[in-house]
Amino acid sequence: MQPAMVTKRSGVFARLLAGYSTGDKHALGGVMARSGSLELRIARKKKEIRKAQKLRWRVFYEEGRARADIYSHLRRRDICEFDAICDHLIVIDHEARNRFGKRKPKVVGTYRLLRQDVAQANFGFYSASEFDITPLLERHRGKRFLELGRSCVQKEYRCKKTLELLWRGIWAYARFHRVDVMFGCASLEGENPQAYAAQLALLHHHASGGEWSARALPWRHCDMNLMSRETINIKRALAGLPPLIKGYLRLGATFGEGAVIDRQFGTTDVFVVLPVAAIDARYIEHFSTSAREANLLAA
Repeated sequence: MQPAMVTKRSGVFARLLAGYSTGDKHALGGVMARSGSLELRIARKKKEIRKAQKLRWRVFYEEGRARADIYSHLRRRDICEFDAICDHLIVIDHEARNRFGKRKPKVVGTYRLLRQDVAQANFGFYSASEFDITPLLERHRGKRFLELGRSCVQKEYRCKKTLELLWRGIWAYARFHRVDVMFGCASLEGENPQAYAAQLALLHHHASGGEWSARALPWRHCDMNLMSRETINIKRALAGLPPLIKGYLRLGATFGEGAVIDRQFGTTDVFVVLPVAAIDARYIEHFSTSAREANLLAA
């Protein structure tokens, strides 16, 4: 790593510890959508980003298998240097109660969004630590890429309503910034790819390769071709996929070549690529309608 890059990362990380964000957080105005007591918008304040980090801590570290570094452990937040350059999509429940029964709005869902122009002006994409995305970007020079990451929802809010709100926001954000391609890492729980042999093989045989593919870095590469195409029970394999990955499949996503074991988070990661042009028309119509509603609410 070059000394200049170290300086830049260190400076960003120092700002991050104070809850600083350089994202284009005001670009889409105020409220993007509402559903009952739930409100969707881009985080506007330092404390909202900290709340998103606290939610990620609860989901990834307390509920999941992630291993914290000293900074995250002391603050009980999932602290990542990329947070400082990303926009943070958040769902807030305004009717949430604290342990004393007093109403206290809280962040119950979040997605992290990193645009290509912002990534290139700083220190690249998070996914590049696991997958070789340079050939993908080179093949589609001139297209605008958006990295999706750090998605999580509080356990009692994991329902269609919350997930649809998040996807309304992603779609409105993508349209606003004229995004052509969305991508990122999606995770299967655990560090044993053999436990997901059918699921990984399904993604390998039916949804990977081609012009949108990216390979796992050679020193991190885990084979996904763990079963022959003919021996996969597709129905059973689909049932064993995490809801997020199934959602990406429904939208028309393709997947990269090879998986990566993420020791920090205790997961097996796959690379997801979703060209906007490949999204099923019925979903385009659904989220476009939602985006128009969001514009009215934010006016």
